[in-house]
Amino acid sequence: MFTKILTSALFAGAAAGFIASLLQLGFVQPVLLHAELYESGELVHFGAAAAANAQQGLHGFDPLRDGLSIAFTIAIYCGYALILVAAMALATQRGEVVTARNGIIWGVAGFVAVHFAPGFSLAPEVPGVAAADVPARQAWWFATVAGAAVALWLIAFGRNWVAWAIAAILLLAPHIIGAPEPDQFTGLVPTEIGAQFASRAFGVGFAAWVLVGLFAGYFWNRESSQPETA
Repeated sequence: MFTKILTSALFAGAAAGFIASLLQLGFVQPVLLHAELYESGELVHFGAAAAANAQQGLHGFDPLRDGLSIAFTIAIYCGYALILVAAMALATQRGEVVTARNGIIWGVAGFVAVHFAPGFSLAPEVPGVAAADVPARQAWWFATVAGAAVALWLIAFGRNWVAWAIAAILLLAPHIIGAPEPDQFTGLVPTEIGAQFASRAFGVGFAAWVLVGLFAGYFWNRESSQPETA
């Protein structure tokens, strides 16, 4: 069982992570590089002439940085896929049928838990903006993701209103408590760039999780249909 889970997760995560990394390089990284120019002081607000000159370097290719980004993204999505396939295996033991088609739904659920739920109160941020302490944000993020994952499982497989009520509480509680925030909001990067970065990060994340669910469902269905070997 463990071998099948691991094999399915590695194939699914590698495939989805590679595609996600290309989407990030094409859509997210140019915005990030633009924000870094403001963080370094090379660009300033309303610096139209400087911005026009700097735009020429936003789509430059850095083999080392881009290669590390691809490798890191693949590793991250292999980890995500491992968690997702393990959940699929547990659902299969409960009598659920997992396929590539309904694996997309699993992927959407993963996006909601990992990206949308925490991002609702703690959106993706570009460099150069004010932010709360990293440990506080990390603790809040992990708690929100874990709560959302449990909540989605209860929504999908809960059999009564008690389970669904607990799911609603788990989804709402982190946002009622509130994400850690800085004492004051300041930053060198224009808000338009921050908004574009957040929207593209969510868009790429959604596409990547749909692919993770699709590939995970496909590979898990194929692996689980194979007989166990001694």
